[in-house]
Amino acid sequence: MLEARNLVKSYALPGQPPLQILKGIDLSVGAGEMVTVIGASGSGKTTLLNLLGTLDSPDGGELFFEKKLLFNGSKCMMSKKELARFRNRKIGFVFQFHHLLSDFTALENVAMAEFIGTGKLKPAKEKAAVLLETLGMKERLEHLPSELSGGEQQRVAIARALMNDPMLVLADEPSGNLDSRNSRLLYELMASLCKQRKTSFIIVTHNEEFAATADSCLHMQDGLLNACGN
Repeated sequence: MLEARNLVKSYALPGQPPLQILKGIDLSVGAGEMVTVIGASGSGKTTLLNLLGTLDSPDGGELFFEKKLLFNGSKCMMSKKELARFRNRKIGFVFQFHHLLSDFTALENVAMAEFIGTGKLKPAKEKAAVLLETLGMKERLEHLPSELSGGEQQRVAIARALMNDPMLVLADEPSGNLDSRNSRLLYELMASLCKQRKTSFIIVTHNEEFAATADSCLHMQDGLLNACGN
């Protein structure tokens, strides 16, 4: 479903040689597969997610989605508008900091993902309500983010990521601000969604115990990916 071949990425530093973050990443993710990525802070995990989510472009290598070439080196094979539409329809994002809109309810935050694309608020809210109820948030639909716990906010963020029925969800340290109990519940929820909805997940995490339970566990070090334990 998703395939990266020899992805490389560097960043320019003032007065210094470019800093190479990714040094040739090969990655293949199947439909309905959960992949976890662990590694030290600064090892390039977030940079990798940004490339896989088409939020940034590589300097070299190739990125495919459903066998369609998205990037050939730094060249994107779509226009900016086409790429934004593709990203909105095919990929969901969950971040450590929930990035919920503070003046909107849980229901409105989730519905917004579809409303932006369709311009139809009522069906978006109806779909968002069903999704939130599925994630155990039935009694919290009309609460603002400030009225929700950290675990509840992350459930809203996951619902928002799933709103457009993406094929792939990218999660960057989703439990980073949660206690151990809520972290466990969150990971169990994502694993369940992966199997039930046949949605692929790529999850960056420091939780090695959870990472080991995924279909594939990868370790990022020195700009390269290897199977965990190697």
